[in-house]
Amino acid sequence: MKLSARNQLKGTVVSIKEGAVNGIVAVDIGGGNKISATISMDAIRELGLAVGRPAYAVIKATSVMIGIDDE
Repeated sequence: MKLSARNQLKGTVVSIKEGAVNGIVAVDIGGGNKISATISMDAIRELGLAVGRPAYAVIKATSVMIGIDDE
């Protein structure tokens, strides 16, 4: 697999919350960090995603926002 996205984080699927159309997949990328994504149930099935299986979180964003707490 080759992608143009440079932010590819390898990890392990730690949870899948299934819905009627979409599911939320959480991937543990190490160091106590997890990334979750909402994807279609069809994609979850086609990719063979399951808890304990390796997967990549691929991030392709046009903008990133930074914020701070009110002081």
